[in-house]
Amino acid sequence: MLPPYLKRIWYDPPAGSDQAAYPYCLPWLRGGGFELSFDRPITIIVGENGVGKSTLLEGIAVLAGYDESGGGPGYRAVDNSRARETGGGSLASALRASWLPKVGSGWFFRAESFFSVARYLDESGSPYADFLSHSHGEGFIRFFEERCAQPGVFFFDEPESALSPTRQFEFLKLLREIEAGAKTQVIMATHSPILMAHPGATLLKMGKYGLQPVELEDTDHFRIMRQFVLDPGGMVSSMIDD
Repeated sequence: MLPPYLKRIWYDPPAGSDQAAYPYCLPWLRGGGFELSFDRPITIIVGENGVGKSTLLEGIAVLAGYDESGGGPGYRAVDNSRARETGGGSLASALRASWLPKVGSGWFFRAESFFSVARYLDESGSPYADFLSHSHGEGFIRFFEERCAQPGVFFFDEPESALSPTRQFEFLKLLREIEAGAKTQVIMATHSPILMAHPGATLLKMGKYGLQPVELEDTDHFRIMRQFVLDPGGMVSSMIDD
């Protein structure tokens, strides 16, 4: 079978759940009709801070068998008892999934917990170790190159956070190689217009009404970056003096 392996997710809140509590109070979950289908190997989710991109990604990853802190199946590098109650771990209990076939390999990458997971790998003697002896960005790239060489379902939450623009293009190249292997599904949340431009990916914008297809040029991230490139001084002045 070829990716996408994860075909669809939908929202099915448990009876008695507090719909005023996070994450059930997110606007795109109200009404209970949220669902998301995957029809390409790579899906990219964009949107402003606070709309729930990371929460959704975490919820899907937990539903797929990963820990909230990131890592592979069975990894427990960080204590997530609080996250299980209030974040993506809680959302996972309200999500259902359709697979064809069900895949149990891959990785959940979270920029904010990368070093905790990398330290866990180092201390456990994993062959995928020694990431902390590199710079932040180099450690990310080394990690991506080694872990993503295997088939499975991979979740990336803001992988660009430690990557220079040049390194982001290296990551795009890695995504292309992953896609060419025809064995890997990627679901990613990002703020980077460079990563959003991956050819052939499904690009979705998250807002209060859910997820909608969007063209790169129509994202807020691209429009702001374009304005900055065309007139850096004027853009900075207008934004900081506003």
